[in-house]
Amino acid sequence: MPIIVRLDRVMADRKVSLTDLAERVGITMANLSMLKTGKVRAIRFSTLEAICRELDCQPGDLLEYAPE
Repeated sequence: MPIIVRLDRVMADRKVSLTDLAERVGITMANLSMLKTGKVRAIRFSTLEAICRELDCQPGDLLEYAPE
């Protein structure tokens, strides 16, 4: 898939754990883990907004387009 999820990089930069972010965003650790590893096919804008709010970042910091 040409969309790469960079959530792991942003979380590492901010020193935020999966557990802490899942709790602050209000989603399960399993769902956040799937997002972090890029194994999801979609993300709700409300979830993306909450992640950006908690990590103080922009959607473009989390998602990257890489043509195949």
